[in-house]
Amino acid sequence: MLYLGIDQHSKQITVCVRDEAGDVVRRRQVSTRPEKIQAFFEQLTQMDSDFMAIVEVCGFNDWLIDTLKEVKCAEIVLVHPNKPSKRKTDRLDANKLSESLWTNRERFKNGERLNGLRRVYIASKDVLDSRQLTATRKRLGELLTRVKNRIHRILHRHNLMWEYPTKTFPTKAGRKWLAEVSLPRIDRMEMDILLDQWNLFDEQIAQLQGEIEARAQYHQPGEIISDAELLATAPGLSHYSGLALASRIGPIERFARPASLSNFFGITPGCRNSGNAKHRPGSITKEGSSIARFHLGQMVVHVLKQDEFIRKWYRKIKARRGSKIARVAVMRRMTTVIWHMLTHKQPYCFGGLPPRPGIASRL
Repeated sequence: MLYLGIDQHSKQITVCVRDEAGDVVRRRQVSTRPEKIQAFFEQLTQMDSDFMAIVEVCGFNDWLIDTLKEVKCAEIVLVHPNKPSKRKTDRLDANKLSESLWTNRERFKNGERLNGLRRVYIASKDVLDSRQLTATRKRLGELLTRVKNRIHRILHRHNLMWEYPTKTFPTKAGRKWLAEVSLPRIDRMEMDILLDQWNLFDEQIAQLQGEIEARAQYHQPGEIISDAELLATAPGLSHYSGLALASRIGPIERFARPASLSNFFGITPGCRNSGNAKHRPGSITKEGSSIARFHLGQMVVHVLKQDEFIRKWYRKIKARRGSKIARVAVMRRMTTVIWHMLTHKQPYCFGGLPPRPGIASRL
């Protein structure tokens, strides 16, 4: 078995190869041009030995992981990068990665947890597409909000909000009025551009929404309901937000307990305990997906309106610690609820979890 440590960059990769004895047998820098990558792996496969590869996660791992799968890599290990040292080069990074992979070779064989490595789940192509789709939908929503805020600014500049025909802003009558309202020449030009952008973003969001609903309703053979549809039964979650959370969670079996999912989303407090200083919790870590935290924050608003059980619990924490800490606490509790929903394939239940055989539940 060969152990490859790969330090990846946009224009080149640095590879360090170790044999079963832990000795370095090859060090190379390879251009990321397709023909160069293909030639390197052809030389590697001619060594008549299986190989494993370890790569640090970055924003352009997809093509390298696909290439490793095509050349029959026995195991692909995707890990979080460690804190960079003061003496850092690509060759040192690749050497350190291959050494970590070789050190954990027995743990791979036994299916145990790796030492000194934070492994990243390699999602399937379908899950990656769902993540990209929901991230694009979120960006379009942010761009549309910026357009609307810019329109508000033009109206407030000329004190025209009092003449707006409806109480709510995004209405057909209001948009018709915006297209006809009298403005100075430059403001009129900007208003027309903003209205065109508004129409364009609406069309693009509608196009994405159709694809999102189709993906959210699709379930594997043998499944009664998809994870995205199951999450959509919770207050404040739709096909869009349900698909965004489900695609970032992946198989719920990866998380042994609800607290693991909270840690994954980065909504648990960090700590700075050292020496005699104990019990010094800090702010939440904010690790993991920011999109997941965004949807959980939106979910809290609707849960507090619709679920009296959670609202009473929230008010107790609010009286003790304030509204911000109480809302984050509700986000963590909603993460626990989501873990139970996906683990036991149950829809959202108002008033606490329903009793299950053999499990005592508090209502």
